[in-house]
Amino acid sequence: MTTDVRTDLYPSRGAAEMITPRQDPVIWSAPGTPGPITAKELQDYEHDGFLTVDQLIAPDEVAGYHAELERLIADPAVRADERSIIEPKSQSVRSVFEVHRISEVFARLVADERVVGRARQILGSDVYVHQSRINVKPGFGASGFYWHSDFETWHAEDGLPNMRTVSVSIALTENHDTNGGLMIMPGSHKSFLGCAGETPKDNYKKSLQMQDAGTPSDEALTRMADRHGIKLFTGKPGSATWFDCNAMHGSGDNITPYPRSNVFIVFNSVENAAQEPFAAPVRRPEFIGARDFTPVK
Repeated sequence: MTTDVRTDLYPSRGAAEMITPRQDPVIWSAPGTPGPITAKELQDYEHDGFLTVDQLIAPDEVAGYHAELERLIADPAVRADERSIIEPKSQSVRSVFEVHRISEVFARLVADERVVGRARQILGSDVYVHQSRINVKPGFGASGFYWHSDFETWHAEDGLPNMRTVSVSIALTENHDTNGGLMIMPGSHKSFLGCAGETPKDNYKKSLQMQDAGTPSDEALTRMADRHGIKLFTGKPGSATWFDCNAMHGSGDNITPYPRSNVFIVFNSVENAAQEPFAAPVRRPEFIGARDFTPVK
């Protein structure tokens, strides 16, 4: 019998909520490291925990990626795949995971230097894809994603030891201020909120439809919102938002007629490879938390 003697820098899923100051850098690259992000943008990212790019990909490219999204969600084989998450009420496709392995079109986007170059610059190393997915948020009732820190889940359930991970959400439809857009609490990435409660076995089967384990209390969220405020992101198709793995974020339901779809890519440093979960009985499936640490080239 072996004993897990790892140092857990970010305890969570215990008897009570607890706040741990961030133990890791936000920007891992050395000052002056060349890349597509300017020094001022890196400074803002370090301070706020996010970076917006008004036009990461051009309109003609957006049309191609959106067509591929529509093709995938209309494919019965994709719908039947375990990597597809179905809305409980409407029975429409909510998300398709590991999309860079399902689709050559999205595989090329992941490897696009405009995308992966920013990840390398923020994380200061080669990177691999910890998770990718397309999110489909059609109008008239698509449900949102409750407030959470991604790192809390990736640490507890996937075994990422450090905060050396960055996400990018690339809009494939208009992001209005009314159709369930991304919300982030600026500066919230500087403190880790460890959540209360144990992780059920196979928690991912429930959490991908409605987050429960690993969600903060109303009281903690109120304190954080009072301290940091809430930023709602809007933008044209092709715009992108990069955000730190520990940023507290969420999105509301979309009850408008206007869909909100995006492609979501999580880059993790190859020097921060997933271990065994820190606060879960078993690993999540690899289509949610990758165990292939091959660098993106």
